[in-house]
Amino acid sequence: MSITDDIKRTFSSANNLTRLIYINIGVFLFFLIVSVISFLFDNTGIESTILRLFAIPASLKVFLLKPWTLITYMFTHKDIWHILFNMLWLYWFGRIFLDYLDQRKLVAVYLMGGISGAIVYVLSFNIFPVFTGIVSESVAIGASASVMAVVIATATYVPDYSIHFFLIGRIKIKYVALAILILTSFMDFSVNSGGKLAHIGGALPGFLYIVKLRKGKDPGRRLNSIIDTLVTFFKPRPKMKVTHKKTVTDYDYNKIKAEHQAKINTILDKISKGGYDSLTKEEKDMLFSESQKKN
Repeated sequence: MSITDDIKRTFSSANNLTRLIYINIGVFLFFLIVSVISFLFDNTGIESTILRLFAIPASLKVFLLKPWTLITYMFTHKDIWHILFNMLWLYWFGRIFLDYLDQRKLVAVYLMGGISGAIVYVLSFNIFPVFTGIVSESVAIGASASVMAVVIATATYVPDYSIHFFLIGRIKIKYVALAILILTSFMDFSVNSGGKLAHIGGALPGFLYIVKLRKGKDPGRRLNSIIDTLVTFFKPRPKMKVTHKKTVTDYDYNKIKAEHQAKINTILDKISKGGYDSLTKEEKDMLFSESQKKN
């Protein structure tokens, strides 16, 4: 089995949490290869051009020309520490999420958080004066908004769930989530303010999702339906096997009929000499089948 086949098999058998992590790692490795190629050809434009196909632009005009970046940006990382911390938080909180809610809801929260974070990011850069001078060149990448949605959704659903921290002891998950939100979204707000706004934009749908879910409504139902439709559309269809039935000639038909009758005659001759009990099971079945045809 090739490495590609092994990866496909592992991906298809994994749960949605693992698949989300795999996709993020896969895109990260892709950009790692792109950066090596850019270095070898002494052309940084290669990497920046491809990155802008994945990153969501702050400029509303540019975004309208690249609407797919609303999704691709939330799976894109360039820095090892960026993806490492995002995937660790996603894994830890995602496991707790799946202890209480199903996999489809996890994907919905992840995507809704990422989409909301992107919208807040783009709108903020086009509304607030502080971003006026950099809006045309700014882009955003990373799963932080999506991960924040999962973190807040988990803490909202099971706020009193306790997590054990080394040297600290057990702390309720609602306080852990609040600390993550404050430290990553409000501290030193002037540094990477666009990313911090996206974090806040991701946290909001995570909270609202659980609030509506407790009221008996699933906010991600329509999104899951769209995903199911896309998966079905792009899923490879099984190849149809076409068989051609050979035409039986009169000669072949008469030959088969004669051979069959010869076997019946042999069985009847065997009965006349040794009785019915002398027949094998196969011969009895064949004789019974022949009697049914005549009835």
